[in-house]
Amino acid sequence: MKYLLLCIFLCGVSLSAQVVNKTDSNRVKPQDTLVIDSGRKDSLVIFKPTIYDYQYQTQFSEKKIFDTVFTHDKTFIFSQYNNRDNFGKIQFANIGSGFQSLVFEVNPEQNLSLLPTRKSYFILGINDIKYYDVKTPTTAFIYHNSVSSGAALQSTYTQNIGKNFNFSVEYMGLRSLGMYQHSLASNNNVIFSGHYTSKNNKYEAFAHYIHQNVNNQENGGVADINLFLDGNSNFNNRLNLPVNLNSSDSRFGYRRYYFSQQFRPFASEKFPFKIRHTIFHQGNKYYYNQSAPEAYYFDNAADLIDYPLSSKKYSKNLSNTVSVLFDKENFKLDAGVRHQLIKLGMGTAVPDSLNIPQELSENRIGAVGNLSIKLWNKIELNSNLEFSNGSEFGTFIRSKNLMKFEPVEGYFANAKVNFQTASPSFNLLMNPSVYKRFNYYLKNPNNETITEIGGDINLKWFNSSVFANYFRINNYTYLDAQAMPQQSASSLNISQIGGEATFSYGNFHLNPKVLFQSAIGNKDLLPMPNFVGRANFFWQSKAFKKAAEIQAGVKVYYFTKFASREYFPVLNEFILPNANSYSIGGQPIVDVYFNLKVKRMFFFIEAQHLDTTIMQNKSFTAPNYPIYDFRLNLGIVWYLFS
Repeated sequence: MKYLLLCIFLCGVSLSAQVVNKTDSNRVKPQDTLVIDSGRKDSLVIFKPTIYDYQYQTQFSEKKIFDTVFTHDKTFIFSQYNNRDNFGKIQFANIGSGFQSLVFEVNPEQNLSLLPTRKSYFILGINDIKYYDVKTPTTAFIYHNSVSSGAALQSTYTQNIGKNFNFSVEYMGLRSLGMYQHSLASNNNVIFSGHYTSKNNKYEAFAHYIHQNVNNQENGGVADINLFLDGNSNFNNRLNLPVNLNSSDSRFGYRRYYFSQQFRPFASEKFPFKIRHTIFHQGNKYYYNQSAPEAYYFDNAADLIDYPLSSKKYSKNLSNTVSVLFDKENFKLDAGVRHQLIKLGMGTAVPDSLNIPQELSENRIGAVGNLSIKLWNKIELNSNLEFSNGSEFGTFIRSKNLMKFEPVEGYFANAKVNFQTASPSFNLLMNPSVYKRFNYYLKNPNNETITEIGGDINLKWFNSSVFANYFRINNYTYLDAQAMPQQSASSLNISQIGGEATFSYGNFHLNPKVLFQSAIGNKDLLPMPNFVGRANFFWQSKAFKKAAEIQAGVKVYYFTKFASREYFPVLNEFILPNANSYSIGGQPIVDVYFNLKVKRMFFFIEAQHLDTTIMQNKSFTAPNYPIYDFRLNLGIVWYLFS
């Protein structure tokens, strides 16, 4: 299968092709608002807003317009409950239940905070919050159907009050019963955001509040996997399959208050200085609840301790940053100082005999810096540095450096060198549990140090790109087969290489994407497939006298067989496989879809895992966790510009 996808990718250039413009609408040269009546007949001037009057941005970034172009990448985004392209991941059977990552990547949201891996795929960080600038009140809806029962709906409303202030309100609710016993997912978030710019453009402020909940019932996987694999018709209804856990659930809450402002004291362009101040408070809480001890985790009463059945962990971060910014169009430099008050703790103290502190707290002092340089509209350099130090969690250093070179329009290369040294994820530092063997405290751990070197080359021909990455991880921190945190004595090295292209012939298009990866040394500490690939073959055309646009096609997703880590519900993390585990992968996942765009409304209709209608489902997210069988997936996106 992997060789078939590779041949499709490499040999497709022999097709007689036309270039499909992958540039979406938010990068098109902007136009002004249309003037319908200039007021020659009377004093009233009538304006008709265009799409360029509806913009958004993340804090202190360039504005983009709402993307309403019907590009092929949207079928990978709006067919997923988290509205992201999840290439390199494999979803659990129920929406809202997270993924297992098949490809190594660094998640900065786990730095100096408590964030279980399975809960992280739905979380919105500071740089994910959108601030809007719209001519008229604007509403957006994104809908997904659920598995068995329920739905997911995200609603966004935003409006400008005058030219200088915008506010937005967003609510997302997801509830999905799932096709297996005890697998209910119930997620939600609410976001309030605001953006203000003074009339003289000397003062600018961003603010938001976000509260997210990611709640899941935990069933521990299928108790006897042979009942699933034997093809017995009695278990075609997956609710008949016995599971390992019957009274457990996990809950994660994420709340942040955020305010950032900057002021330009001098009007003259000769002194382009700004003073920037950012303050936020973020609290993360993780609960593992059960109505009774689960027999799956213990043999007799001696395996339990005197502790509540429901455990709680939390982290808190109060951060305050002040910096000075030199701001020219082609040269930006800012530097500042930061103070943080960070806490990591548990709700109820464990018995003293376990020697686990109830709370760790520290004040951290640090510095931040950012540099941006643009030369001749062909070279762009962006670099940022964060540093802080504290008594409990040690030194934190993070440096990101990206250079973009575009010698000819449409042909460009990116190169990156990133470095990070930080305390291991807080979820691996301590854990309280009623089960004696799941209590731990990783005292005085070494910093986990990650060096990343990579880049990509993007060509206008076939909208193709080739990328490569190399990671070196020192003191790699992981959970062993007994769910105990460990640190590797030698480095873990990972190499990745891949590419993507789009080949076209008339209205037919082929979009393959492939990734090869391997771990050099210590590869048993992070099992991963050597190959991940997908291919999207589709037809796209205008329809109904150009009043609508249609996409119809087939998607194939595939990764090679590998000795996967196991999912561990108590921590919502993945642990090394035990002696009785088995490999997953080597099974194609085939989806057939029909997508439709009518004005500002998009329909994404997808027959997911269609191949299981003619062959047995042998695909897994993790050992004992089969992925979904055939299901009809529906996604709807609707933009209303009043």
